[in-house]
Amino acid sequence: MPNLASVNGRVVPLVRAKVAVLDRGFLLADGVYEVMRTYAGRIFEAGAHLNRLGDSLRGARIPWPVPRLVLLRHLRRLHARSGWREVRIYVQVTRGVAPRQHGFPPGVRPTWVAWVEKLPPDDAARRRRGVAVITVADPRWARCDLKSIALLPNVLAKQAAIDAGAHDALFVGRDGLVREASSASLFVVQGRTLRTHPLGPEILPGVSRSVVIEVARAAGLRVLEKPFRRAGLYAADEVFLASTMQEVLPVVRVDGRRIGEGRPGPVAAGLQARFRARAMASPDPRPRRQGSNNRRTVRR
Repeated sequence: MPNLASVNGRVVPLVRAKVAVLDRGFLLADGVYEVMRTYAGRIFEAGAHLNRLGDSLRGARIPWPVPRLVLLRHLRRLHARSGWREVRIYVQVTRGVAPRQHGFPPGVRPTWVAWVEKLPPDDAARRRRGVAVITVADPRWARCDLKSIALLPNVLAKQAAIDAGAHDALFVGRDGLVREASSASLFVVQGRTLRTHPLGPEILPGVSRSVVIEVARAAGLRVLEKPFRRAGLYAADEVFLASTMQEVLPVVRVDGRRIGEGRPGPVAAGLQARFRARAMASPDPRPRRQGSNNRRTVRR
């Protein structure tokens, strides 16, 4: 069964999906996106992902291409047609097709693309080993809370990590504060306390970040959403990443320095187990029915 894509609602094999050269996403990175996945055949945290997509659309001043409940039903049908039980789902919305100019073109309709791919096998061995990361200066723009398709700084940071023999790179702002990884939220552990950068324009409001905080508090751990510097990173008992595709991934080395005992610690392992249990047990809730870009309460 081929992986399937939908371009403005028309379903085709992914390898045959096409968008126009004059699409502003292609020309200007004028668009936003979301990545979701399934557990037990259900889209995990669908409501939170679509709420965040709405935040990104509103921040980019792009209208919803279709009502969000229509989009969710389409994603479910696309998943069903794929024949795969466990999939990764990608959704992208751009401002649309228009002659190239920086200002918003009048009367243009957004382009929306979605596709599903069979989920790769879970890399449990990597979680048992842990990974190495490096730190890099953060060159990104001032609205990292929007899930923009303009990801060149993230791409360059990830490649810098690969070139250094590491798994990922952590962004450090000009103020010396550690933000997040190129495609994941970041947590440090001291004793029974988790620490992560507070929400704001400097980081993406990760859906998995929110779930980790939820299960950590349920486990009796203290969670501080306060910034920290490299020194706090290096001195942590444990460090881990959290993302849709990686779940909870322990970090055992940062900039060549050993973290804790140099192997995944008990807090990350416990949170991974709780995260997976929460994901497997969670329903696939519908996001609230609302108008295009009305303000709302977003589950963080």
